[in-house]
Amino acid sequence: MKRSPRALLTLSLATLATSASADISPDELPDPVAAITGHGVEVIDTFNAPGNLTGYAATLRGKPVAIYLTEDGQQAILGTMIGAQGEDLSAEPLERIVSGPQGEKAWEQVESADWVRDGSEDAEVIIYEFTDPNCPYCHQFWQQARPWVNAGKVQIRHILVGILKQDSAPKAATILAADDPSAALNRSERNYDQGGIEVADNIPDTARQKVADNNALMKSLGYFATPTILYKKANGDVSVKQGLPQGNEVTEIFGSPKP
Repeated sequence: MKRSPRALLTLSLATLATSASADISPDELPDPVAAITGHGVEVIDTFNAPGNLTGYAATLRGKPVAIYLTEDGQQAILGTMIGAQGEDLSAEPLERIVSGPQGEKAWEQVESADWVRDGSEDAEVIIYEFTDPNCPYCHQFWQQARPWVNAGKVQIRHILVGILKQDSAPKAATILAADDPSAALNRSERNYDQGGIEVADNIPDTARQKVADNNALMKSLGYFATPTILYKKANGDVSVKQGLPQGNEVTEIFGSPKP
């Protein structure tokens, strides 16, 4: 059977989760696209798509997704459009409309958050990370980063959150309230296998509030995993990685091969 030069890889709507209100009101959207927003997708803008389809750039849990409306306006497909040579035809409009603007906005917000520095103040590469003190993948990323951090090439700014365990928030607040938060963070990571940092007896309310504010920031940005890492690619665009980086992602995030 001859294959079409383009195929749409669809995603099940049953996997969608609730999210915040869309940038374009569902009242302004064709019915099939508006129906998808009821499952947690936020529509940002439209774009021209091949095959007489209308493309909609959207987000799901903070991740960019594409929606394609058929020419008759009666059906919508959520997924990635693939070209005849296997190229991702959804990537460019999603990067232009969603990832780029959202990344820049998120970067501005995390810059002003309460974070803890890990690495040299003079490091050329700055990375922001939402970190839970009890997160095993955050700990693995901390270990991955040691060659770059120790070489003075990378500075990681940890936005401490408390979401995984009952003592996650108290541990995060203990680090933030320490006389030297950077030293406390590294002590917590070095002792991770023994339970990490010991929760302080008297944690200031200001430190607890900082953790609560960081939790709220993470949620408002649509991030749901720790670590969530914000970094700048070689071209200066902001990119977001949720979860532990793998393979080539590691060197892309740190901006250079392992020292």
